[in-house]
Order: sequence, then C-alpha cells, then structure tokens
Amino acid sequence: MTGKKQSGFSLMETMVSLVVLLAVGGIVMTGMTQLLKTQSSIANRTEMHSSVRSATELLQQEIGQAGRITLGGPTANITLAANVASGALPTAFTLNTSGGAAVSVYPFEVLTVDVGPNQENVTLVTGVNAAGTAIFQVPHLAGAPVSALGAFATGIVPPTAAPANYPNGSTPTVLKLYGDINGDGNMMYVEYTCAAGTQAAPGVLYRNQVPITQVGKPAAGASMILLGNVLANPNDANGNAVPCFGYQVQPLGAGYCVTDVAVTLTVQTQRKDQQTQVFQPETKSLLNVAPRNIVEVYDTSQLVDSTRAQAMPATVTALLP
Repeated sequence: MTGKKQSGFSLMETMVSLVVLLAVGGIVMTGMTQLLKTQSSIANRTEMHSSVRSATELLQQEIGQAGRITLGGPTANITLAANVASGALPTAFTLNTSGGAAVSVYPFEVLTVDVGPNQENVTLVTGVNAAGTAIFQVPHLAGAPVSALGAFATGIVPPTAAPANYPNGSTPTVLKLYGDINGDGNMMYVEYTCAAGTQAAPGVLYRNQVPITQVGKPAAGASMILLGNVLANPNDANGNAVPCFGYQVQPLGAGYCVTDVAVTLTVQTQRKDQQTQVFQPETKSLLNVAPRNIVEVYDTSQLVDSTRAQAMPATVTALLP
C-alpha cells in the first residue's frame, strides 16, 4: 500500500505567512495613516488660504471702488425739477430722477449742471436729500441734466499719522473708506478693524458698513467678523512692526489724499496640524492697492480741474470717531 500525500501548510509555514502578512499590513496602515494626516494638513491649510483670500479680495475690491460719488443708481437720469435763475445770492433747486431712486446732495458738493455753453460747476451752499441751494452763473431750464463728477478725495480717509494728521482718520489697524462701494448708487461708509491676537488667543478682522447718511454706527460685534484667527504680523527685515494697513499719502489742495493702500494680514489654521501638532501661520500681503477713483481725481485735480475733488460730507465726518 502506498501512503496518501498530505496537503495544506505546516504550522511553521502558517506562522511565517502570518508574520509576512502582519508586516505588509503594518506598512499599508502606516502609509494610510500618514496619507490621512497629510490630507488633513492640506485641508486645514486650504481652509485657511480660502478664508484669507476671500477677505483680501473683498478689501481689494472695496479699496479700488472707494471715493466713487454718484447722485443715483447706474441708470438714473437726474435733472433739474424746475427752472433756476442766475444771481449773486444762493438759489434754491430741486432734482428729479427718471428712475425714482433716492437722490442725496450735501453742502460743499460740486454739481455739474446742464450741457453745452450753459454747463457750469456749482458748489452747494446747502443740501439735503434732493434739494439744495447754490449760486448759479447762468440760468438753467427744468430738465437740465445734473451730475456729480470726480470723486471723494478722502474716499480712503487719510491717516491720523503724519503727514496727513487727519482727525479721526485711518490708522494702522483701522481702515476707513466711503463712497458708492458697490456701484449701485448707494453711498456707504465701511470700516475695517484689524484686532490681531496671539496663537493662544487669536484675533479677528471686523467689517462695519452703514449708509453715509446714518446717524452713528454700531460697535464692532460678532456679526461683523470677516476673518478669524488673525495674528500680529511678523516684523520686517529691519525688525520693524508691520501694520495691517499702510497708506501712501499725497498732498491735494489744502489737504491730503491716499493713493495706495498696503494690506498685510497674518492668520493661523483653525486646527492644529496633524503632523506637527501646532497651528500653521500664513501671511498675506497686498502691497499696492490703488483706489482708482481717488487716483483719477488726484491726477485730474493736479492737471485740469480741482473741482473734481469732492469734499467729505458732514455725515461721514460724524461717523469717523
């Protein structure tokens, strides 16, 4: 009789196979764990980059739009509601708008009235809503077009620091701007406040917005937080502190205007990095953001017509403190 050949693995072979399987499984699990940590780190930093990019894009857009002046919406046709006479004394006038949109004028605003040989620039003596008074050099008929050309020279409110020394102006941590920020005919005052903190207690960036005709502004609160986890900016190469907001100031008439704004924000991730177990910081800088409307009126007033530099409304002055 011949014996039957036994099949299967011996105990030793099974143990060796299990050791190999455990080693391969350990390598795979280690790789997967590392991959998950890397993916978590990337998602953490991506979230941080996305939030700071959104904030800086909004800052860039609103700084660029600052100073824009308008009497009504983009398609509004604004005209004199009745005839006005010329003379040496202020004459009352009222404005009409074809679209029915609200019109708001204010003292010291410069309006361009009429077209052709009768066109003139008049500086308002009084003004509220759609009515005011001004001294007209020539008479104008009802229906004559009226516009506010130029821009607010102080659309980026000049800084309190030298050389502007502007009362209640912008600071290294508070950027103040106003104008038709959204291009919809609504004149708004916007205030960005950079309240930086530490890694243990990070700060925030607030954005406060009110119409320029509003009496008073609300205090910065949680509903106005634009960006969280804001840190103090690292010092520059010379060891000097880097502010959130910096201003390039130019003389304009008897005052000053801001023709460039530098924005520097440092933030950290929402969560600790899975690999390093520390918060990851990031600094975002916009070194030359030009408020195009103010730059244009600065160039125009220097070369052509100083009346294009519109004065700050008293209602905006009241919102600055």
